[in-house]
Amino acid sequence: MFKKIAFVAALGVLFLVSGFAQNKALDFTLHNKTGVDIHAVHISPSDKNSWEEDVLNGKVLADGESVHIQFSAHESAALWDLKVGDAEGTGLIWENLDLTKINELTLKIVDGKPVAEIK
Repeated sequence: MFKKIAFVAALGVLFLVSGFAQNKALDFTLHNKTGVDIHAVHISPSDKNSWEEDVLNGKVLADGESVHIQFSAHESAALWDLKVGDAEGTGLIWENLDLTKINELTLKIVDGKPVAEIK
């Protein structure tokens, strides 16, 4: 009986830990230096034809602010596309970002064109 209880307790701890696990290799900090507030950030693997949910969850990333983006443990793609949207719904897209090599991503508009500085 003790072994059964110990097994169930260990299984519960495993599920608890896996629920909070993340893929730190993909995590990065997004800096908004676009000159406008960002109202939506969508990130999807480059090989997908649809966008994932808005990682801001209805919050606004004001110009000059930053947000740390974390990925769940089950995410494994290396190349990702990033789409940001402003209050009017205007979107900008950056494609094929290798998040395994990015710790910080700074979004800017230079001469009217979207630019991403990578660290």
